[in-house]
Amino acid sequence: MDWIARDNAAIMGTYGRLPLVIDRGEGNYLIDENGKSYLDLITGLAVNVVGHSHPEVIKALQEQGQKFLHISNLYVNKPAVELAEQLSEATLGGKVFFANSGAEATEAAVKLIHKWSMAQKTAKRGIVVLKNSFHGRTLGALKLTRQKGVYQDFPKHDLPVYEVERENVDELRAVIKKNKPAALLMEPVLGSGGVIPLSHSFLQEAQALCNQEGMLFCMDEIQTGMGRTGKLFAYMHADLSPDVVLFAKGVGGGLPLGGIIVKQDWSGLFSPGDHGTTFAPSPLSCALGLAVLRVLQQQGVLTASQQTAAYLHDTLTKLQREFPNILEAFRGKGMMIGLPTKLTAENTKKLQQMMMEQGVLIDVTQQTIVRLLPPLTLTKAEVDTFAGHFRNALAEIDGVVAS
Repeated sequence: MDWIARDNAAIMGTYGRLPLVIDRGEGNYLIDENGKSYLDLITGLAVNVVGHSHPEVIKALQEQGQKFLHISNLYVNKPAVELAEQLSEATLGGKVFFANSGAEATEAAVKLIHKWSMAQKTAKRGIVVLKNSFHGRTLGALKLTRQKGVYQDFPKHDLPVYEVERENVDELRAVIKKNKPAALLMEPVLGSGGVIPLSHSFLQEAQALCNQEGMLFCMDEIQTGMGRTGKLFAYMHADLSPDVVLFAKGVGGGLPLGGIIVKQDWSGLFSPGDHGTTFAPSPLSCALGLAVLRVLQQQGVLTASQQTAAYLHDTLTKLQREFPNILEAFRGKGMMIGLPTKLTAENTKKLQQMMMEQGVLIDVTQQTIVRLLPPLTLTKAEVDTFAGHFRNALAEIDGVVAS
């Protein structure tokens, strides 16, 4: 049974898949149809933050699955209420709107910003974003995504969007003064754009500018949230106080779930009919999200991940020194890491293929940047396993480049 051929024949080609057919996941490993195990350092693109088939997550899946899977938003959804309470208490203390994905979270934020602008009765309109940022592929979110390969020539709405360079406070100030936008939306660590953390000073000055100019300060934590960077949300590293936080990916425990957390001051902007969705918040996704929060916060996984991340960072620094003609200095925060290479796009993909053949799954973004998004349950022994295979692959690719 050729699953790869069937996949190519049945599913539209919007993804460049690796030639790998997964049968199941166990802990920090994926297992293919032939029984081979792979250390998963991609985690479904930052979704499976506590690995695969975690006992707490499976328990929540079974318990909620025996109650109900979907009830719509006509009735009170207890898992959703509990998850909203916990997310709010851990962050802004306001309210939550649930969606099904990161792109939907961005769409909700755009609508909320518009409602805020209208409620303020000011001329403020539009959103400032960073060059090379990524906020989703749906048409509303697409205009905020500043990567030409993503936004291409698809149609766009007329909401003004202003692009500025990261870390350039002077440019940000000038754009705000000139255009009077309603909001600033940023990823605290640019993910798809190359895994580039923003400095605490830039983030703090950006927030101060928003406060001075009467704008909403919004953090896109879709990839950075749920402990990915060592704190529950990455904005916490810089002691920020956003008006809106976007979340998705890891929050649903492996199932679709996203949304926005809104500061109490603006949590009444949406009225019935202003926005909505049939499926979110999925009771099942919310139950799994609650389980993930328990594992992160009550079982010490978030704290332990900080120590493992530091060990991983040290390991990567040593590898870069060992292979300076291939690797540049790593960048990132916590378990969100980018390894810029000096390789061609073709050889970077070859490096990824070599790692897969050795039983380790890594990602590539921006064609030549190796991206690691490990589970927060990663162990130091597994870091050593990765390092051993990566060293072998780097040595082999070094020989290819040299020849």
